[in-house]
Amino acid sequence: MSLADHLATGITSVCRCWRVTRRDGVALGFTDHDRDLVFDGLTFRADTGLSARESVRSTGLAVDNSEALGILSDDAVSAAAVSAADIEAGSYDGAEVEAWLVNWRAPEERRVRFRGHIGELRRGGGAFVAELRGLTDALNAPVGRAYGPRCDALLGDAACGVDLEALAETAVAGAVADGRVLRCADTGRAEGWYEGGRLEVTSGAAAGLAGIVKHDRIEAGERVLVLWEPIRAPVVAGDALRLLPGCDKAAGTCREKFHNFMNFRGFPHIPGEDWLAAVPRRDGDNDGGAR
Repeated sequence: MSLADHLATGITSVCRCWRVTRRDGVALGFTDHDRDLVFDGLTFRADTGLSARESVRSTGLAVDNSEALGILSDDAVSAAAVSAADIEAGSYDGAEVEAWLVNWRAPEERRVRFRGHIGELRRGGGAFVAELRGLTDALNAPVGRAYGPRCDALLGDAACGVDLEALAETAVAGAVADGRVLRCADTGRAEGWYEGGRLEVTSGAAAGLAGIVKHDRIEAGERVLVLWEPIRAPVVAGDALRLLPGCDKAAGTCREKFHNFMNFRGFPHIPGEDWLAAVPRRDGDNDGGAR
């Protein structure tokens, strides 16, 4: 019997199940039934307190969305426990979600009702609320190029062509303050080399997390890296780091820092909007170039 046949009987035994696959490959199963269910090689746990609100679906290109509500847990034994620390560390950011309507008497009778990913996550009062965004959310991504004086490529992508792996440096964390000010041994690069770049943690409790470098300076022979935001898990002295340089997208940086001007994707000589409203004058440059 199919799920449609079961629903047609008028006396149903259905529940909802969710599979959440994190970016690190960990898959978790949840159900709003009062007992665990097993299918597709995964146990869907009933002790998580997860439930869902009404989903909004459309036949056009609008984004299908819903919300899932669950209970936070610090039970390290439970394979389906969602803890505040995991959410704070970003473990569920962008995680893929599949939702089924399942006949709990015969789990092989089921139908996929939703596919998408987790958007905004809110927590408080011992619970969490996860926004579920449908597959059409990908259509919100901008398409095309913006013409401006600075490069629109990402450092190291196909358009840029810089080999980031060749420029990556390894380091060991020294003193750490507030999760955003980290000291390490000097790598020999010029001061400011890592500003705008990435600091990745490769060992310890924060392994897999990264931050963007706001300031990069040298003090007393040590490298001091200040991040825009704290790493969302504890970083302690001795943790391994991976450092990637930053790029401010300027033509001079591309030419002098990375020797990659042939791949520069900006348009520094296109007149700006202020030039369109400019009037003749005797002093200074009035060529419409970037200031």
